[in-house]
Amino acid sequence: MASDIEIARAATLRPIRDIAASIGLAEAAIEPHGHHIAKLATATLADLRTRPAGKLVLVTAVNPTPAGEGKTTTTIGLADALNRIGRRAVIALREPSLGPVFGRKGGATGGGQAQVLPMEKINLHFTGDFHAITSAHNLLAAMIDNAVHFNVAMPSGQAINPRSISWRRVLDMNDRALRSIVSGMGTGNHPLRETGFDITVASEVMAILCLADDVSDLQARLARIRVARDTAGNPVTAGDIGAAGAMAALLLEAMQPNLVQSIHGSPALIHGGPFANIAHGCNSVIATRSALALGEFAVTEAGFGADLGAEKFCHIKCRSAGLAPAVAVVVATVRALKYHGGMALAELGMPDPAALARGLEVLARHVENLRSFGLPVAVAINAFTSDHAEEHTQVLGHCADTLHVPAHLCRHWADGPEGAEDLARSVAALADANADPHAGFTPLYATGSDVLDALTIVATKIHRAGSVTLSPAAQKQLAALRAEGLATLPVCLAKTPYSFTADEKIRGAITGHDLPIRELRLAAGAGFIVALAGDIATMPGLPKLPSAIGIHLDGEGRIEGLS
Repeated sequence: MASDIEIARAATLRPIRDIAASIGLAEAAIEPHGHHIAKLATATLADLRTRPAGKLVLVTAVNPTPAGEGKTTTTIGLADALNRIGRRAVIALREPSLGPVFGRKGGATGGGQAQVLPMEKINLHFTGDFHAITSAHNLLAAMIDNAVHFNVAMPSGQAINPRSISWRRVLDMNDRALRSIVSGMGTGNHPLRETGFDITVASEVMAILCLADDVSDLQARLARIRVARDTAGNPVTAGDIGAAGAMAALLLEAMQPNLVQSIHGSPALIHGGPFANIAHGCNSVIATRSALALGEFAVTEAGFGADLGAEKFCHIKCRSAGLAPAVAVVVATVRALKYHGGMALAELGMPDPAALARGLEVLARHVENLRSFGLPVAVAINAFTSDHAEEHTQVLGHCADTLHVPAHLCRHWADGPEGAEDLARSVAALADANADPHAGFTPLYATGSDVLDALTIVATKIHRAGSVTLSPAAQKQLAALRAEGLATLPVCLAKTPYSFTADEKIRGAITGHDLPIRELRLAAGAGFIVALAGDIATMPGLPKLPSAIGIHLDGEGRIEGLS
């Protein structure tokens, strides 16, 4: 069986100008980066804002497992299938991070016959957007330390209190050794202080780029970033430091979405890449709006499972951008459901109706959660060759008889667009029936809710927790947020994606647990408050055997081992 990279390499790519032309974009509307990648021109983005919007399709999934669900693969396969049946679809995805590419998960360009290309370039440096985000973030860090070094007065007249600096540096790599460090060591390099690194996809700069309406909004949001307090206790922002303009300059080209294509020629806008466990997990608003303007359907995804990515898509991205999905698709596999039902990873190829039945409780919860937002839901069962026919029958029967949700067996990995045609027809029918998605779309907590109230609603209604417990530090942070009138921003829950609890080892549709919150972080520029649950880390570590070990160049200088 050919690997993903072998399938990708065998594909014949069309010139990017032809892909642009297929969605009505003239050659002047794009800025090519080689033959098969382009950025949408700034003037094009302004023009697209004036066009009527298509329907938004959100693809999400059950909680991730080591067995894999194929959410990105299904997003691409669904869009390919919609185009196959004559419904114009544009894909809108996040950019891959080097952390998982070289870590545990691998690349993020789909698989088999449902990939976006050129996969090697997209998975690695692409157009340099992540480099620009990393540089802008770290420029601010350098300017903060520089202001402390020279005892520069802030607008209040007071200098920065070095002990109050909350802005860490970032790197687009999994590196646990950088989680906690001491900076400023050596003669003349003060201030000496404890700090650390996060991964770039957890950066507030990444979130800002993905939520900003345009470059003016970008610069204004950057200026609002809270980084420290002065010696009198007043908040210090990136604007106070004088960094926002230079940061925006570094991000200017990164604000333009990237246009590529799927193996089967569907146009794809890939832009931004916050994780959904430690950030808000959605591609950029600009790319999503552009896809809506260029197609009858914009098919996008939200990171990890529906309890994290889809919840934040609805409460943060849609609220900020005024969007409303017309349909939500939940991706599941028989293997993943059996894993959630308690089976060992090594045994997932064996049939086990009881474990599958327990796993279906997890699928049911995700369907129920999405319906609670007022969204029409379909289920995509991403087929694996190791599945058994009776298992497919069990899942399809449960969806029809118990969940009353349309469900379809999908073979897009092997068969391309034809393998997801039934799903495409079902999604199109649901979207056509949803004439006004905004009318039925209902967030679970109101705009302006207190962050603890919002957090409690998300914990109890989505994760089915029985309680939320704030650490003493989080309680002090909540009091400070309330005192400054900032406690009414949306909440961005940072927790393990592998469980409904804060413990990644607990599987299944558990209820009544406590959700422990250790810290509340204000992201004033992004416009939300990050609530860190359990021991979730904002700088991941590599696994014992990272994917990087299997990646190399062959004798012809081609990349091998990238998946």
